[in-house]
Amino acid sequence: MTVSARPPRVLLLTGSPLDGADGSDVGLARDVLRALPDMEFLWFCQWPARRGRPPPPVGRAVRLWSPGGTQQIPVRLQAALAGAVAARRADLVHAFVSIGHAFPAYSWLRPLMLGARPVVHTVPGVMEARLLARTRPLGTTVALSESMARRLRAANFGDVRVIPPMIRLSEWPFLPRPGGVPTVLFAGHLDAQGGALTALEAAAEAARSGVVFRLVLAMGGRPGQNTGALRRELRERAGAGGLTDVEVRGYVDDMQALLASAHVLLFPPPVIGGTADIPLTVLRALATGRPAILSDLPQFADFGDAVLRAPAGDARRTGQQLAWLLEQPRVWDMLAERGRATVEESFGPERFAAQYEALYRELLA
Repeated sequence: MTVSARPPRVLLLTGSPLDGADGSDVGLARDVLRALPDMEFLWFCQWPARRGRPPPPVGRAVRLWSPGGTQQIPVRLQAALAGAVAARRADLVHAFVSIGHAFPAYSWLRPLMLGARPVVHTVPGVMEARLLARTRPLGTTVALSESMARRLRAANFGDVRVIPPMIRLSEWPFLPRPGGVPTVLFAGHLDAQGGALTALEAAAEAARSGVVFRLVLAMGGRPGQNTGALRRELRERAGAGGLTDVEVRGYVDDMQALLASAHVLLFPPPVIGGTADIPLTVLRALATGRPAILSDLPQFADFGDAVLRAPAGDARRTGQQLAWLLEQPRVWDMLAERGRATVEESFGPERFAAQYEALYRELLA
């Protein structure tokens, strides 16, 4: 697998530092770094160093001026320029970039920015389908789901592989059902299409049937959003819908503790746009043994009968499923076990590492 006497050098190209704010691209890059210890990785770190997520203990850091560690436009621009320089020192570039509004232009500049070296492009998600028509593939493309792979192939992306994201099962152990009043968790973003409004309407539908539960909305904001106003609006909508026990939170650092206290994950977005094609929150919930109610989107078909699905945007049907699940402890137990088994079988670290190692070996040969 070596291209010389030293280990192969791989640039992990992300839109923000690996030790900064969490995101699907950063999370996938960290997983690859940890999964392939025989590589010499180059990765972006924030400068000046800040408290929070510790930097990876392996590889070589490339500094980005990133006071908050977030994916603000200046940080993403620095990442693109720093990547162009660092790519000259790499044998392989592995990009973790969603296809957003700026990506088509970057894809046409690929020869200038990344040179002639092989490129792997893991696509966490596609912001809008129309962007695909203006985009060129960076190299070998990796989709997180079969449905995304079909979309990319139909858009002439050529060589598209499917490597699902991974969950370190030791870090997300299976937990028993918590006691007390059930907690229903929605975790996502404050986007218009993020699913929070459908989750509120579904919860109101379930509450009207007489089921007692607590609703927690944990949502991170996007750059430029007025997160305070959006959260106030959600609280007002919850009150108008007759929901009395609702907590609206921002970004959550300790997702493990939050999932441990939850009974059900409610994730009903009408579309998957600005987030990962297969959200890590869903995988973490299933690994922990928390049944999930999802929109009936194509990428969620990979979960089979390990989850409940309702038509996208159908709050009434989603609420009926929520009420039924909370009143059926045997069904809860069955889905908890199926969810964990599905993650172990299809989203474990061994399979993830083997697939990326084989792809690296192929491109470095």
